[in-house]
Amino acid sequence: MPALPSFIIEPLWDQFAALIPEHIETHPLGCHRPRIADRIVFDKLVQIAVLGAAYDRIADTTCSATTLRRRRDAWISAGLFERLEQLALEAYDQIVGLDLDDISVDGCIVKAPCGGEAAGKSPVDRGKQGTKRSLMTDGAGIPIGCVVTSANRHDSPFLRPTLAKLGRFETRLGVGLPETITVHLDAGYDSLATRELLDELGCQSVISKKGTPLQAGTRWVVERTNSWHNRGFKKLHICTERRIRVIEAFIALANAAIIIRRLVRIAWTTHRWNTRPARRP
Repeated sequence: MPALPSFIIEPLWDQFAALIPEHIETHPLGCHRPRIADRIVFDKLVQIAVLGAAYDRIADTTCSATTLRRRRDAWISAGLFERLEQLALEAYDQIVGLDLDDISVDGCIVKAPCGGEAAGKSPVDRGKQGTKRSLMTDGAGIPIGCVVTSANRHDSPFLRPTLAKLGRFETRLGVGLPETITVHLDAGYDSLATRELLDELGCQSVISKKGTPLQAGTRWVVERTNSWHNRGFKKLHICTERRIRVIEAFIALANAAIIIRRLVRIAWTTHRWNTRPARRP
C-alpha cells in the first residue's frame, strides 16, 4: 500500500521526475552495478517522511539505505525539493489563488531525540532535545514558508527570516505581493520589537495579547497546518535528522504533498477533467 494516495503521489512524482537532471556515468570502464531507478528511491523517501521509519527499515532488496541517503543528498544539493514545493505553490496560485492578504505565523516544537544542528533543550518536554519549526501560511492555511531552529529559541527572532520567505512570490503571475499584508500572530509575539519589525516591513498586524484568554481569530489555520505536518508526516513529528538541510527537504516534500491534496480537493468542485474520480477524494 503506498504511503500517500495515488491522486497525490502520481502528480508529485511526475513533477519531481521532470526536475531530476540526467545521470552521467563517470566510471572509466562503465561497469557500475545497474543504477537504482529514481522512482523506487522517491517512493521510499516518501515512506520515510510519512511513516517516520529509519532508512534501514525502509531499505530492502530493491534499494539499500546507503543509496537512499546518497540519492537524497544529491537531490538536496540540486535543490529539487525546494523547486518541487515552489512549483506546487505556483500551480495552486494559478488555479485557486493564494490568499496573501492575511498570513499567519507560528512556531511548533517537536522531539529531536538524535540531536543535531537544529536541536536544543525543549521548554515543553522537560529539557529533552527538540526542534522548532517557524511556519507561515496564507489565509487558507497553505504552507508558504518555514524556518527550522532549535526548540530553546524564542519565536520572535525568527519572525523576520520567516516573513522573508514571501520573497518567493514577488513575481507571481506578474501580480507580486499585495500592497497591504496583515500578519496574524499569537501572544508569544506580543512585544515592541515585533511591532517595530512589522512597521519596518510595512505590514499590518493582529497579535493576541499576553495575559488574556486564548484568542484564535483567523490564526487557527496555521495551527491546522502544523497538525497536518505532525499527523501526516511522522518524520516531522519526531525529527531524527541531524542536518538542517535534510529537515528542510522533508518539510518541502510534505508541503508539496499538502498543497497538491488541497488543490485536488478544491479543484474537484470547481474544475472538471476526463479522469476525475466519481467520488471526492
